Amino acid sequence: MVTHPQQQAVLTAAGIHKRFGALVVLDAVDFAMAADEAVGIVGPNGAGKTTLLSVLSGAFPPSAGTVSFKGGDVTPLSATQRCRLGLVRTHQVPKPFSGMTTFENVFVAASHGAGLGRDEAYEEALGSLKLCGMLGVANRRAETLGLLDRKRLELARALAARPTLLLLDEIGGGLTDGEAGELVDTIKELRRRKIGIVWIEHIVHILLQVAERLICMDAGKIIADGEPQAVMADPEVVRAYLGGGPK
Repeated sequence: MVTHPQQQAVLTAAGIHKRFGALVVLDAVDFAMAADEAVGIVGPNGAGKTTLLSVLSGAFPPSAGTVSFKGGDVTPLSATQRCRLGLVRTHQVPKPFSGMTTFENVFVAASHGAGLGRDEAYEEALGSLKLCGMLGVANRRAETLGLLDRKRLELARALAARPTLLLLDEIGGGLTDGEAGELVDTIKELRRRKIGIVWIEHIVHILLQVAERLICMDAGKIIADGEPQAVMADPEVVRAYLGGGPK
């Protein structure tokens, strides 16, 4: 496993276990990344990828282990508190606030996610919509958007919360190659802005356009961690994909 010196790590998960009743979903996961990294996470269905993101973001408490962010222990902190610190996530299935416009959705994220005042939140929302190519639909009701625009809105809301580190959960899922390519271009711009990325994605070829480091999970464990091409060629990774993991 690739490790990073503790003083260089912006995010560290140590000895993470997560159980739901008798079901073990995460089993002694250790993970650390530097602030300027783009890390991809792959693995078969049921590997524990989204659960790991949920533990890192604060949506789920770990059954055991600790999560540190920017040098402080954030294990007891809620997702909202972690968001205010700059640890922000998107969700696999976008759930915009219905009955509100696209702009209002992003404005709420800037106001409550980043804790900005009205004028600053307004400017932050406009900037996030512009970056995600959504100014043209800013006044449309969010529930009327198509899938690509919902994915863009999910990203814009996360950006309006001013992330230091952005956790992406299958943001390319359900999109055509062309649509996914548009999102990749936006995510590359985030990298130019020095925002760290942890990205779970089943569409590996788009993930590899961004990720500088790849982690593969299977059955709640990290089975490979390193340079992307080397990880994809690892026999254990090939077995996890071709041999089938838990569903």
